[in-house]
Amino acid sequence: MALLEQRRSRILEDINGSRALAEIIEQIAGLVSLTLRDSPCWCEITDGARLGASPTEAMGKHIVHQDILSHSGQVMGRICAGLGEHDENADEEIEALATGARLATLAIETRRIYTDLVYRSEFDQLTDIHNRFSLDKHLDRCIEEARARAGLFGLIYIDLDKFKLVNDLYGHHIGDLYLQEVALRMARQLRPGDLLGRLGGDEFAVLIPAMRSHSDVKEVAVRLERCFDEPFAVEGYFLQGSASVGIATYPEDGTTKDSMLIAADAAMYVGKQTRRQV
Repeated sequence: MALLEQRRSRILEDINGSRALAEIIEQIAGLVSLTLRDSPCWCEITDGARLGASPTEAMGKHIVHQDILSHSGQVMGRICAGLGEHDENADEEIEALATGARLATLAIETRRIYTDLVYRSEFDQLTDIHNRFSLDKHLDRCIEEARARAGLFGLIYIDLDKFKLVNDLYGHHIGDLYLQEVALRMARQLRPGDLLGRLGGDEFAVLIPAMRSHSDVKEVAVRLERCFDEPFAVEGYFLQGSASVGIATYPEDGTTKDSMLIAADAAMYVGKQTRRQV
């Protein structure tokens, strides 16, 4: 009994820690197996892996199982055990499987909550692209890697032109939908490995980690500008948008996160002013 409680306590600690979910589920299956006198036990996660003992180890045995239910009643999987003829004790089986199912529910839902929180902390809730916090982290990483290998990378700063007018004329709901469409269209212009983020409001940025020369960044920037040529269809409205972009490259235009952002923003502003004067 003391060993069972010790293993249960360790599982609860791991659920609240950083151990991988698969390892925790395997520990839970092991706990149920120990409770049922080393009967083979495994967990089958819905749309996921089978963890623990292999069902083939239970061939010829009486298979019992318990659904793993979320707090909303959704079936997230099931925990199974193979019992021999002399192992059948209904109350013991039910309690062991129920305990395992409750622990599995706690583990799966805790990981889902954590994953959701991490996602929400790094992705913009409106456009579903990287947010300012995430972009800053990736920019710091690009600087570290470029410094380590004496490499290059680029940053493109994007500011939507006359976005306030969209909100004023059509309302913030249409403005939000417009931002979503803009993000989708800009994302289609990028290469694998490029990263699009929303800095806030109508300002975006693109990280170009893999570049051989300034022309690589320029090519992406041109595509981003040209993707506004066609109007955006938003709930029956056709909105003709445009954007101003500015480019900064490491280490030519900056060697820190702030200096890179300032340089790209300044280049964007110069481009915007130049267009207004044409």
